[in-house]
Amino acid sequence: MASKVLMPSLNLNNVTFPGDNKTQSHSFGQVSFPNKTGVSSSRQSVITRSCAVAVKPAALMATSTAKPATSYTLSHLWREVQGSNNWENLLEPLDPLLRNEIIRYGEFVAACYKAFNLDSSSKRYLNCKYGKKNMLKEVGMENSGYEVSKYIYATPDVNIPIQNGATCGRWIGYVAVSSDEAVKRIGRRDLLITFRGTVTNHEWIANFMSSLTPARLDPHNPRPQVKVESGFLSLYTSEEADSKFGLESCRQQLLSEVSRLLNKYKGEELSITLAGHSMGSALALLLAYDIAELGLNRTDTNHQDQIPITVFSFGGPRVGNSSFKQRCEELGVKVLRIANVNDPITKLPGVFFNENLRVLGGRYELPWSCSCYAHVGVELALDFFNVQNPSCVHDLETYISLLRWPKRSVHSKIDENDRARGFLLNAQNFYICLPWIGAAIDIVNMVQSQNLS
Repeated sequence: MASKVLMPSLNLNNVTFPGDNKTQSHSFGQVSFPNKTGVSSSRQSVITRSCAVAVKPAALMATSTAKPATSYTLSHLWREVQGSNNWENLLEPLDPLLRNEIIRYGEFVAACYKAFNLDSSSKRYLNCKYGKKNMLKEVGMENSGYEVSKYIYATPDVNIPIQNGATCGRWIGYVAVSSDEAVKRIGRRDLLITFRGTVTNHEWIANFMSSLTPARLDPHNPRPQVKVESGFLSLYTSEEADSKFGLESCRQQLLSEVSRLLNKYKGEELSITLAGHSMGSALALLLAYDIAELGLNRTDTNHQDQIPITVFSFGGPRVGNSSFKQRCEELGVKVLRIANVNDPITKLPGVFFNENLRVLGGRYELPWSCSCYAHVGVELALDFFNVQNPSCVHDLETYISLLRWPKRSVHSKIDENDRARGFLLNAQNFYICLPWIGAAIDIVNMVQSQNLS
């Protein structure tokens, strides 16, 4: 179990932050899409508390101590900020440049909530309120330097009709690309995919489909030992089959668009960044693994050069087992998990049976190790709680606010985002019960996995 270090909060008041498998042919080649599926870095954790403490100057380049960190720009150090060295020496204390980027990507995710239509009387119910060209402008991000190229929809494999009696895909996020002007500032062409968190009934149910199932995303090497949570995989791979013109799976939409953009900007300096909150973090990690496993980010015939893939996860749950974690690390997928230590979602699934209980005495692997969930990547842990509003512990805006203004008290705003989070359940009762629900699911999951093995 990794030790946690108390990290002093930074004062940034004077800093400005801008069923059966079926094979289908797509632009990314022959890939098997399961409709229904039954550099290794140690886990780090750094805690930021909401209090004012003097801060030491950060240094992005340990080899250049003569210059202050502020003399370096993102265009020079974007690879380190994207995790090329697993964020070594950037988290304790949290480097201002990295902090800036975490906030920036968090705001792109927050845009999903702001643009999501929860008005049941609207024709765009459960879709984006705005068109692609104007979406970022409408949510106040017209100067973000990114252009939306595609909207992404997901169809959970859960048979619950919505208001009009039909089941259909819900808007889950978007793909965006940095503009030519932004490329000069950030040092590369950034392909960004963002996902919102859980809002609809289908998504909540999918979240609790917590048995581990083989991912089997690479048709040439299924790797049955690599397992992920079945609900997340269902949301990622399920298609809308009720209609003749049904929606492609979330996976098909994403791989097609990523392949198209990689081909369009071939020859440029590229990065693939995925960001998500809650359930969206799980989808971001599944996509990152999928891209890397299929080799879409390889740029030469020898497969030596790779476009870096980075996931910024806000309040994300565990997604797969230890084999999934190991495979992500082997493929070079970088994951920075921003997690509130009081957020129960980050403890699920695997409240008891997780990466901390896989081995006995650090030497002997326990029989149920393959049934244990494991977090992937490096953790930046925040610490905040509001007794008057327990739901704020999982609130994305609260995450972003604490990163931006660590000296301020934690308050949760009542706005469109809160409407989404309170769409289904009383937040206080849900958060109190969630760890016990997760523990019960863990036990059932372990028994099922053992019976199947």
